[in-house]
Amino acid sequence: MHERVRPHPQFPAIYQATLENGAQRLATKNSVLGRNVYGERLIRQKGAEYRVWDAFRSKLAAAIIKNLKTVPIRPDHRVLYLGAASGTTASHVSDIVGENGRVYCVEFASRSIRELVNNVCAYRLNMVPILEDARFPEKYSLFVNGEVDDIYCDIAQPEQAKILADNADLFLKDSGWVMLAVKAQSIDVTKEPSEVYKQEVRVLENRGFHVEEVVQLEPYDKAHAMIVAQT
Repeated sequence: MHERVRPHPQFPAIYQATLENGAQRLATKNSVLGRNVYGERLIRQKGAEYRVWDAFRSKLAAAIIKNLKTVPIRPDHRVLYLGAASGTTASHVSDIVGENGRVYCVEFASRSIRELVNNVCAYRLNMVPILEDARFPEKYSLFVNGEVDDIYCDIAQPEQAKILADNADLFLKDSGWVMLAVKAQSIDVTKEPSEVYKQEVRVLENRGFHVEEVVQLEPYDKAHAMIVAQT
């Protein structure tokens, strides 16, 4: 069986790949030909190249596989990415928004941002690495040029929804979207994850967001959920 790639039926610039063994995976069109980011497989088809998107390495991919109905991130969008780490998911977001889009990558760990800069941003002109703490958005407001369409938040901090909302106050355009990958155990190890998700939903609602959906990410990520909301 040949590997083949076709557009995702719901989401622009996201693809479905069928591997040689028949396994189904997500993929994005590689904006840096011949180069992968985290050892992912590359598939060539009709002059284009696609990167297989590993749902065990990316909460966004996991959420899509778990039937997320809304992926607000689209071609030409400007995205503020909080907690970009070494760039696994951020690089796929870079593929989705394309050369006219922008991904502002906020990361606090110096080792992660070194890997992000050297392995990813050096080759992707639509990514802007920012070494800062997402709790203090005013510190990097100079680096984010105008309002963003979407904020994607994946941080291991106790007040994840609050931090996201604080960034939205400063950077998110009217009717913009947010995606929050909730890590329940970073917030409160004594509570059931489902209680933590509800608590974070309440925080967003109290800050003026309409919560569209909450998708749990097992088996890809234990005690994690993806919350999608709009202002």
